[in-house]
Amino acid sequence: MTRMPAFDGTADDLVQVNYTKYDGSLHWNLRMRRLGEDEHGTWLGLPADSTTRKGYDLTMTLPEAHIILFPTDAWWTATFNAAPHRTEIYCDITTPPHWPATNEVTMVDLDLDVLRRRGTRLPILVDEDEFAEHQVQYGYPADVIRSAVQSASWLMNVIGEGSGPFDGAHERWLAQVAQPSP
Repeated sequence: MTRMPAFDGTADDLVQVNYTKYDGSLHWNLRMRRLGEDEHGTWLGLPADSTTRKGYDLTMTLPEAHIILFPTDAWWTATFNAAPHRTEIYCDITTPPHWPATNEVTMVDLDLDVLRRRGTRLPILVDEDEFAEHQVQYGYPADVIRSAVQSASWLMNVIGEGSGPFDGAHERWLAQVAQPSP
């Protein structure tokens, strides 16, 4: 279990977020503002028109505000996007988030994703083909495969039920970075 180290700074401390692939290569990476913590984990956020990078490629602009929940000791992270983004919830199946410092979090992206489109109730599981390919390419151990599949199944259930951190708990965090629509 890796918990975020205690910090003494203000709520707007910047945190470097690094998703890697199983071979250690840099995947999605960005700097986000620490919003706070609750029983679900640590919440980071960015306002609309912030940037992210995939690997070492050029930065990409994200038109809508979003937040990411980094749970303690769970095999996933959850992104909540402000409207009008088509995807309301996007969960990456990952190794448990690791906090080597108060201003850095890292985890291995394990390909599977669970998402829910805006205006729908039921989530969908995506990238099963990539997960199968990478099991062979990267040699995922059996316990990693099992944990990834179990996490995806759990997320499908709780997102569909609207329970746990998917019961609207994100709204107060997203409000800190999203501008209300005129």
